[in-house]
Amino acid sequence: MSIKADFQLDAKGLSCPMPIVKTKKAMADLVDGQILEVSATDKGSKADIAAWAESVGHQYVGTVEEESVLKHYIRKCSDDTMDERTFERTIGLGEAVERGGLILDVREEAEFAFGHIEGAKSIPMGELDARLSELEKEQEIYVVCRTGKRSDLAAQKLTAHGFTKVFNVLPGMTSWTGDLTSFSSAERS
Repeated sequence: MSIKADFQLDAKGLSCPMPIVKTKKAMADLVDGQILEVSATDKGSKADIAAWAESVGHQYVGTVEEESVLKHYIRKCSDDTMDERTFERTIGLGEAVERGGLILDVREEAEFAFGHIEGAKSIPMGELDARLSELEKEQEIYVVCRTGKRSDLAAQKLTAHGFTKVFNVLPGMTSWTGDLTSFSSAERS
C-alpha cells in the first residue's frame, strides 16, 4: 500500500527514544497539514509515536507494516499543537525499587524478556490502554522503560485515566546496575 506523504524520515535500525527524537525534529520543518512518513523497525515505535503525537497535538494518522518496516503517518497540526508535556512526578530507579510499589515496565516484550527487575509487571506501551484494568488506581506505580521517554508518555496516560500515585522512573533501565531477571528457556515454553 502506498500512501502519499509530504516528507519521509528514515528511522530504521534505531531504538527508543531515537525514532521520537528524529520525528520531533522532522515535524518542526513541516507546515501545518503536511504528512510525515516515518519508516522504523523498532516495534515499540508504533505506540511511542502515537502517544508522542497525541501529547503534542499532532494527528497520528496510522501505521502500515510492510515486511519488517513500520511506516507511521503523522499530520502536523500547528494550530492545535501544545507544548510538549513532561510528567512532573519523577523518581530514580533505585528509590522506586526500595519504596516497594508496583514497577510497571512498558518496554516491548522482548526487551522485558532479556532483562527486567524482579517483580516488575510487563505491559508494553502499545497494550496499556487495553490492560488498564490489570492495575490498581490507588497503588503507587513506578513506570519504567529503557530511557524514560516511553515511561513519561505512559505515566501521562495513567494519570489521565484516574491513576493517582504514578511516577516516571528516570533515566530508565539503561542506568540500572542491580540484578536483572530474564526468562529462561523453560519459562518461555
